[in-house]
Amino acid sequence: MPRPKISRFPVPALKKLPADMRARIEAVQEKAGFVPNVFLVLAQRPDEFRAFFAYHDALMEKEGGLSKAEREMIVVATSAANQCHYCVIAHGAILRVRAKHPLLADQVAVNYLKADITKRQKAMLDFAMKVALESHKVGDADFHALKAHGFSDDDAWDIAAIAAFFAMSNRMANVTAMRPNDEFYAMGRG
Repeated sequence: MPRPKISRFPVPALKKLPADMRARIEAVQEKAGFVPNVFLVLAQRPDEFRAFFAYHDALMEKEGGLSKAEREMIVVATSAANQCHYCVIAHGAILRVRAKHPLLADQVAVNYLKADITKRQKAMLDFAMKVALESHKVGDADFHALKAHGFSDDDAWDIAAIAAFFAMSNRMANVTAMRPNDEFYAMGRG
């Protein structure tokens, strides 16, 4: 059986990519043991690839009031709401690894309201979901709810930025028919 396509758009050969992009992809491959399809699908547009991953890293890899696992929780919950197969599977794997909890990503993707999370994390996801689905309704009460759970203004910005960035990412993954790597399904489960 032929291997399914990873995108409805052409995917450039790794060896034909600019050196900086190739180096980034090879570093990820060395760390993960495979190349996540998002790198290959977005590589056909080098300037957009660089901008996407620069913003991704600025949001997801920095230190702050949100743990890296909580950042991934936001991605999984909002991506599920946006029906993004790629991001739920890929970031669900990262969430399982970062949280060291093999069930958490599935719980958050299906219904974060019933997931094994803290009240603080539920408040975080309530806000993230509102940003992802009804940003026009965000108001002072939403920020007060976050503050009541110990979130700072910087934290609120981060939650909103992650939800907004991944709303764009979800849409591009859906439009490109980006296929999750098979490796993601088993990560962090055992």
